[in-house]
Amino acid sequence: MAATLSDEERESWERDGFLILRGFADSATLATMENRIVELVRTADAGDSIGNAYVVPELALADREPPEARTSKVFRVHRDEPVFREFAEAPVLLDRIEALLGPELDCFLSQFIFKRPGALGQPWHQDAFYFPFDRGPQIGVWLAVTDATPDNGPLWVLPGSHREPVHDVVGDRRKHANFAYVEIVDHDMEKAVPVLMTAGDLLLFHSHLMHRSTDNESSVGRAAMVYHYGEAGTVDGSRAKFGIDPPNIDWMPVRRQSA
Repeated sequence: MAATLSDEERESWERDGFLILRGFADSATLATMENRIVELVRTADAGDSIGNAYVVPELALADREPPEARTSKVFRVHRDEPVFREFAEAPVLLDRIEALLGPELDCFLSQFIFKRPGALGQPWHQDAFYFPFDRGPQIGVWLAVTDATPDNGPLWVLPGSHREPVHDVVGDRRKHANFAYVEIVDHDMEKAVPVLMTAGDLLLFHSHLMHRSTDNESSVGRAAMVYHYGEAGTVDGSRAKFGIDPPNIDWMPVRRQSA
């Protein structure tokens, strides 16, 4: 493989449940991603189709202009949007995911996240709660499109919590909380650490890792692009657990051993 994990990166993964690849993406890619998302948001706001993608508003910022200033997330861009699909299928990324999951890989979820000033964070959770699949883990890929600082709502992680089972949760009852946000309340998070990142840095994390984001209390927004990968052939039990097929899930093959 052209790129794989160093001993230090693998140790970080096994010990902590995450690893950071500094300077992974260049500024041109980041700018193209953000510009395309703004185009999609403005197109949707005008009432026109944006294909497979869909926009989730930031309810706490409903009066903001332009439309991207009141946007929380844009889902399902990994299949039809060239810049996002190219990144999702990049060998330099898939080589590393293969080192953790094996050679048969699908990307099943993508979301571009805005965290504007005043936006709420997401409570402590494990992504595996939302992924009731027949095998695991899955891997989250979190690309810093802009800097993640102590004040603009960065991720926090609890190192080593990837060894925990999926915990029970309670619903997020905050005013303006995003739909389907939940919170883990039965675990000590005292040893959590912030994940501070420079634009272009990439975080890989285990689907059982406990993590959250904080409210953006700064005057500067942040943005991130997130993908999730699983082993090909995974059986998705979302309908059995939730009673619906989650609208943000879209399984797309990205690597096969014979390819």
